[in-house]
Amino acid sequence: MEQQNFQNHVKVVPGFVFFVLPVLGLNLGWSLYTWWHSGFSFGGLVAVLLAAALMLGFFYVRTFALRVQDRVIRLEERLRYERVLPAELLTRAGELNISQIIALRFCSDAELPGLARKVLDQKLEDRKAIKRMVTEWRPDQMRT
Repeated sequence: MEQQNFQNHVKVVPGFVFFVLPVLGLNLGWSLYTWWHSGFSFGGLVAVLLAAALMLGFFYVRTFALRVQDRVIRLEERLRYERVLPAELLTRAGELNISQIIALRFCSDAELPGLARKVLDQKLEDRKAIKRMVTEWRPDQMRT
């Protein structure tokens, strides 16, 4: 497996992005087309509502899964902070928001105290910018 870094750490699920979403979009478009051509029948309306509900449902499912993933990352990182951060920085760790925590999860244990201090002191918010500052990348191979 290729060494994970900033350039290749984003995970794309091809079946979801290139099959499920386009098929759901096509289904919604076809449902709208047939509803319009059927003179806005009740059956056509039901088909459009079902197609829209399926599409919206898949977006919600993905959003919910990502939110749970973020919560798990937050918990894992808080446990890591207790093990890695010096006491004075550990007291400030609660100031980190979820975006900062998610970005910092990729830095090594040795790099974490310095980078966390920098993020807190400079009030850095941009997740990508924080990830770019990581010099010793700690891969996360367990993501969905």
